[in-house]
Amino acid sequence: MAEQTRIALTGIAGRMGRTLAEAIAGRDDLILTAAVERRDSSVIGTDAGELTGIGRNGVVVVADLAEVVADCDVVIDFTTPSATLAHLACCREAGRALVIGTTGLDASGRDALAAAAASIAVVYAPNYSVGVNLSLRLLEMAARVLGDSVDIEIIEAHHRHKVDAPSGTALRMGEVVAAALGRNLEDVAVYGREGQTGPRDRQTIGFETIRAGDIVGDHTVLFAADGERLEITHRASSRMTFAAGAVRAATWATGQRPGLYDMSDVLGL
Repeated sequence: MAEQTRIALTGIAGRMGRTLAEAIAGRDDLILTAAVERRDSSVIGTDAGELTGIGRNGVVVVADLAEVVADCDVVIDFTTPSATLAHLACCREAGRALVIGTTGLDASGRDALAAAAASIAVVYAPNYSVGVNLSLRLLEMAARVLGDSVDIEIIEAHHRHKVDAPSGTALRMGEVVAAALGRNLEDVAVYGREGQTGPRDRQTIGFETIRAGDIVGDHTVLFAADGERLEITHRASSRMTFAAGAVRAATWATGQRPGLYDMSDVLGL
């Protein structure tokens, strides 16, 4: 058997952590060698394989990535902005690649990613689905062709537990469309509408957010003209689609030079 890529998972007890562990277990070229959870978690000290349902593997869940970072080649992090930045600093010091799926990073957080990427490979994407990243290319093409002849709205829906809005994927879609039209998203974004809003400004890009039930992730970008409309939609029915993309990114990142990459780099788009 070829040498396996050793992976550390942070947020191992979360929904994505468990799904990522399953995705790793399903590949012969990967192995889970380290697992991390927040310090106050009840799962500290437990077996990561038993915790995630992949079978006992002898990997003990710890509270500090620094304790186990030497045991991995790459870290996959789907946690919170503050935890992600702490893990980023640890990976930078240890010289380990990092794949980040955390959303909600602010400008200073993104600056920290760029700084760390001078010395390690960092893959940062709001969505690791292959379909979503293909959609971004289609959105860029649609925006360039349709130009200023359409009104553009982005509608996204997620489960009730998601804490940030709009989703990182919706914002990335907005950035791609705005850039294709020569606009700055910060200047043209409209987040929800209420009351007497007046006629719609065609230069704006609207965002509508739904939080309900167990929706994994739905995104639709609507290009509406007089007489016709184009809708580009992606619907995820399982978190495994994101996990499969993230572990693909992890394998890819271990062979890369220092830099800040996204999923389009991983997929060669």
